[in-house]
Amino acid sequence: MSTGPQLIRTAEAQERNWLPLAIAAAVVVAVAAIAVFAVEHGRSKPTVAPINAAADPYAANLPITNLALSESANLAGGKVTYVDGHIANKGSQTVTGISVQVLFRDPAHEVAQNETQPLKVIRTREPYVDLQSVADAPLKPGDERDFRLIFDPVTQGWDGAYPELRILRVQIR
Repeated sequence: MSTGPQLIRTAEAQERNWLPLAIAAAVVVAVAAIAVFAVEHGRSKPTVAPINAAADPYAANLPITNLALSESANLAGGKVTYVDGHIANKGSQTVTGISVQVLFRDPAHEVAQNETQPLKVIRTREPYVDLQSVADAPLKPGDERDFRLIFDPVTQGWDGAYPELRILRVQIR
């Protein structure tokens, strides 16, 4: 009797080639690392000016009013603090840049956090608050604008009171 050709083949043990999977995982990790580096590199680091730093002479022409504080949660589970306000240009020059020193105090009224950052004006409020630099929207004499400063995070020692805002540098033309 002839056995003839076998229609069912017995399974042979095949070794899995892990090299393509390892290369794909390495590429994903490298892309993620580059993305994190790019985001962190693009983020402006807060600068610290001495508490007794002199205010810009033109700052007297830029009254800040209507301060408001708010907070929201960020994606990492922390809190982001917003300081909103209103600024007016009562002087005779066009303002193209403003650096503001913000002092958060602790319950003993000592400085718990000292940050200097560029003031950003609010371009739109709907569907979300969109900010732009003063260089992109100069403050002409008589102009008034709302602004927002963003702090991520504020130190835990902060007493929760309104921070002290001081205009340290003004760029005019």
